[in-house]
Amino acid sequence: MRYRLAIFDWDGTLMDSIARIVSSMQAASREAGWGELEAEAVRDIIGLGLPEAIATLCPGIDAERAELLKARYAFHFVEGDTGPMRFYPGVEAGLARLRGRANQRLAVATGKSRRGLDRIFHESGSGGWFHASRTADETLSKPHPRMLEELLAELDVEVGEAVMIGDTEYDLEMARALGMDRVAVTWGVHDPARLSASRPVFTAEAASELFDWLYG
Repeated sequence: MRYRLAIFDWDGTLMDSIARIVSSMQAASREAGWGELEAEAVRDIIGLGLPEAIATLCPGIDAERAELLKARYAFHFVEGDTGPMRFYPGVEAGLARLRGRANQRLAVATGKSRRGLDRIFHESGSGGWFHASRTADETLSKPHPRMLEELLAELDVEVGEAVMIGDTEYDLEMARALGMDRVAVTWGVHDPARLSASRPVFTAEAASELFDWLYG
């Protein structure tokens, strides 16, 4: 077993939700009166907590408009687009393979809210796959390492026994701050050159490659 605990980012790492996040944030910005947001700018903040994402996308936004944008984003993401979101090819099989191994622990560290993560856990039937999870609204947003610290404490795992897997520099820098091994995946939002600056121990170009490596 390469790592006792594998911690996964959600959006852009396990689930192909990038397009919905981008379209929902663009619609919310227009309705809140902030104007048009470039798709690439929205992609760049995926992984941050929603307040941090809005502050980055809309510098100087006042509190009232930020709350409106936040509410409209939640509406569009949950109700405005009813098409199913799917796991990336190979993710479900790969997680099942890891779950079948004795003493393997799996966790999620995400910029989603607790309400949002629990909803997708329920909709996808995946909640029981993970031993623990942390969301940005119940601790500190990435790239601060607090959510990783809390997961390690909850599952009684040493930092050297754990690895963080993600598609953004926020994921990798969060782990790097703790001295935790980190794995980059290239099918998400940040390009390989950007991810390499965080010195991942491995970079996966497909889910099958990721899970083969994690399985050891």
